[in-house]
Amino acid sequence: MATTPKPLDDLFHDMLKDVYYAEKQILKTLPKMAKAAQSAELKKAFETHREETEGHVERLAEVFELIGKAPRGKTCDAILGIIEEGKAVIEDYRDSPAIDAGLVASAQAVEHYEMARYGTLKAWAQQLGHKDAVKLLDATLAEETKTDKALTQLGGPANSAAVAKAA
Repeated sequence: MATTPKPLDDLFHDMLKDVYYAEKQILKTLPKMAKAAQSAELKKAFETHREETEGHVERLAEVFELIGKAPRGKTCDAILGIIEEGKAVIEDYRDSPAIDAGLVASAQAVEHYEMARYGTLKAWAQQLGHKDAVKLLDATLAEETKTDKALTQLGGPANSAAVAKAA
């Protein structure tokens, strides 16, 4: 007996659950990253992004509502792996001048994952005719992109500090 192929809206819902779970994990991790950061600017960036991430979770809940589903997460192995790598950086470089450079790299891995996911979700929402969801997903995508650019700016001084102190 042939099974009916799953439609795009099922895939959209699945990825929405994946990203919802990922954002909740990121919320738990950002305070640890802020605590580990040496530079005041990087600490502040992580604290600011935590507040933004709370908004991302709220927007995702709205998207779930728009498609008539309850906001629920689904374990995302990708984000768990990226977060584990970040924890290893904190453990291995806690007292090193390279800690901030490592934190920036770890945070950008998270941002790039999120940008990929939100970009896909936005495209699928357009395809499925979820106009209101497109706006919400686009707002989050814009914030993730802005955070990534800010991290790139902070990465320059962090990398220089790591090299200068190592010399």
